[in-house]
Amino acid sequence: MEIKYMKLLNDNLSVTAPNTGIKEAVSPISVEEIIALENKYNGGRLFPAALRELLFLAGGDCYVLDYGINDTQEQMQESSRRFMTIGGRNRVISRPFYVIDVYNAGDQFLFVYLDEGKDDPDVYEALIGYRLNDWIHLVKSPLSALIDGRIKRFLSGGNPF
Repeated sequence: MEIKYMKLLNDNLSVTAPNTGIKEAVSPISVEEIIALENKYNGGRLFPAALRELLFLAGGDCYVLDYGINDTQEQMQESSRRFMTIGGRNRVISRPFYVIDVYNAGDQFLFVYLDEGKDDPDVYEALIGYRLNDWIHLVKSPLSALIDGRIKRFLSGGNPF
């Protein structure tokens, strides 16, 4: 797969934290796994190119994203969708979307819409426990800028999150 949007991630697949000396590395998922995810969450249509690259490079593990306690990308998608409805929550995202980061015990997640028509989509945050009218908001545009910014923070000794 040609890497066009996730170049900084591709150049930093394995890094050492400058302040602790701890080594971090990403792990990929296969193209076959990406295709299965596209079939399930995007009706068989290709994901935006930047998302495909992110999954190809770091869909198994990524030091600048938190996949929560989930073992697989599919588990992360399913648990995030389930969390929107449990405990009396009636949260619905009516457009096709893909979760890229989960935090606060699943109460919040970052995601991209799959129908924006952009190869490098915007990143949104879902705040499940917040008021109904403002529980989704734009975090960063585009996805590659979010990943690049987190990598740069990590490489300068900061917390990427």
